[in-house]
Amino acid sequence: MVLRPPVEPMLAQARDTVPAPGALPGELRFQPEFDGYRALVFTPWPALGPLLLQSRRGSLMQSRFPELVDAADHLPDGLVLDGELVVWVEGQMSFEALQRRAVSSGRTAARLAQEMPAHFIAFDLLQIDGQELLHVPYGERRVQMEQLFTDRGLSARGRSAPRPRRWRRRRSG
Repeated sequence: MVLRPPVEPMLAQARDTVPAPGALPGELRFQPEFDGYRALVFTPWPALGPLLLQSRRGSLMQSRFPELVDAADHLPDGLVLDGELVVWVEGQMSFEALQRRAVSSGRTAARLAQEMPAHFIAFDLLQIDGQELLHVPYGERRVQMEQLFTDRGLSARGRSAPRPRRWRRRRSG
């Protein structure tokens, strides 16, 4: 099955305490809270078609983030990534700047993309080459996502998340 928007992302659950090892079935993974918008990226499948950027609630918002659409040229077709949209201002995440970006369009969106570019921090790989991976354990999907980013020369510059991934082309040399 090929995933198409809207897809509901798996949402984190806040806890006051960390469960003891083995207390819950399956894998537990911990990630920090980012000051951004939860989003999913869909590269076209089959190859013809637009990149889609879906909000947590299912709205399409790729026209508001043209720099992410351009950067996705480095991603393979038939890919779905789950992650967080963030905007950095003066070395830290700015939710206010992200909100401003999220309501922009047209020339304003293009100008703001230059002034305060958005980044996508990928948490999970939900589909690759048009093959849905939701049945694959998270740990295996994570390894595939790490390999994809390594193979494509995409950088990971986040500091606090366990190997967060922002797609941004590394400079050669």
